[in-house]
Amino acid sequence: MADLKALADAILGGDMNTARDLTQQAVDEGVDPETILNEGLTGGMEVVGRKFKANEFYVPEVLIAARAMHAGMEILEPLLAAAGTKPKGIVVLGTVKGDLHDIGKNLVNMMLRGGGFKVVDVGIDVAEDKFVEAAKAENADLVALSALLTTTMPQMKAVIDALKDAGIEAKTIIGGAPVTEDYAEEIGADGYAPDAASAVDKAAELLAC
Repeated sequence: MADLKALADAILGGDMNTARDLTQQAVDEGVDPETILNEGLTGGMEVVGRKFKANEFYVPEVLIAARAMHAGMEILEPLLAAAGTKPKGIVVLGTVKGDLHDIGKNLVNMMLRGGGFKVVDVGIDVAEDKFVEAAKAENADLVALSALLTTTMPQMKAVIDALKDAGIEAKTIIGGAPVTEDYAEEIGADGYAPDAASAVDKAAELLAC
């Protein structure tokens, strides 16, 4: 019988092969793909997120856990799509223009995907028009902006203003080492996240899911 707790534990331990095998076993036994996602893959990543926030896990452990989650998701994604399972929300994510840093952004991507969101990663050094274009094309619920340099932080406001000017109603969330909650309020962002795990919590809060 499929053991979804063991699957969650495999994610937590970063055991990619076991995660893949247990996901396939659950599918073969007819377990609902959404149940596998929520109780197995997402369940494991939620624990990873809590440990990351508590400084019990660090970036390498998160990356290894995310790799294990992706191994399971490769099996589940086509089944979830076929079943019409909707993600918790659609997030357009990127590092703003002039900033080439991507580690933080990539962590947020992994944690959001692990939390049940669809993530459209538009990359690094992204101008405001590209964020607007992606948000429109994907019908995004949330636009997440990253910056690691104080010199590129003003680009966050440029993106938020461009989204508003384009009539896009997606919520906005910002983060990165120099970014603060006060700055988020100052530029009109809907939310701020100090780390990748908090970004998942904030996204869920903003989208009420």
